[in-house]
Amino acid sequence: MRLLFSIGAVLVSGVLAGGDVASIAAPGPKSGPSKFESSRQRQAADGDAQSVDVELILAVDVSYSMDMDELAIQREGYAQAIQSKEFLQALKAGPAGRIAVTYFEWAASNDQKIIIPWRLIDGPETADAVAAEIMKTPIRRASRTSISGAIGFAMPLFDEDPYHGLRRVIDISGDGPNNNGGPVTLARDAALEKGIVINGLPIMVKEPSYSTMDIDNLDYYYEDCVIGGPGSFVIAIKGREKFKEAIRTKLLMEVAGRTPDRPVVHVADKDKEPRVSCTIGEKIWSDRWGR
Repeated sequence: MRLLFSIGAVLVSGVLAGGDVASIAAPGPKSGPSKFESSRQRQAADGDAQSVDVELILAVDVSYSMDMDELAIQREGYAQAIQSKEFLQALKAGPAGRIAVTYFEWAASNDQKIIIPWRLIDGPETADAVAAEIMKTPIRRASRTSISGAIGFAMPLFDEDPYHGLRRVIDISGDGPNNNGGPVTLARDAALEKGIVINGLPIMVKEPSYSTMDIDNLDYYYEDCVIGGPGSFVIAIKGREKFKEAIRTKLLMEVAGRTPDRPVVHVADKDKEPRVSCTIGEKIWSDRWGR
């Protein structure tokens, strides 16, 4: 049984307050640490100069269904969250007191662009530098939505960075289901096999319409088809005014590496039928355009 937690106004690590949080998936029973976990824990324990609390990949949707205003608010949300007092407090509370971050934008299965290569954030100065890099890059838009392509692009990035984190996390934000590239569940499962956690930020600020690939219950789709791994969670953005708050809450949780204690919602096991079809995006695209 996979558990999801609704945190509402629950405080996370003493620094999270509010946020339009949908749910958090609790880790299932474990027989012991994986080889990957043991290896990275040893690296951190050895006092490696490049050890960090988490290697975090921010994978941001720039498909045409996102309007320019949303893209601008999204950029500002990440920049402001990284510079926030709460984020820096959570950063210092970790064992290493620092994290590694890379930020890329994605659309179709062959369209990913790294905006910020791996950067170390260990205090206000490095946080300000990363935020400035995010804001100075021109905003772009592109066609199609391939969450599977974003996950597939992200996985090798962990092998290329010089840092050793106790956790490896891919953070996917987007406003629609996968409609291009391979099945999203296969990409998700490949990442989970490598010990990678996937979190989700479904953007649900517009009513679904025929002219876009928006669907009802995108948060359910992310919960059942996209996220996974111990402590994985979804934070749904259901209003433009919630963008920045939700992004800040999400980053705080990822840095803190903690989840609320009290399970309040039980969701079907992973092997059971998802509440929203994991191929709904591909079906909508095929029904409309026949390819």
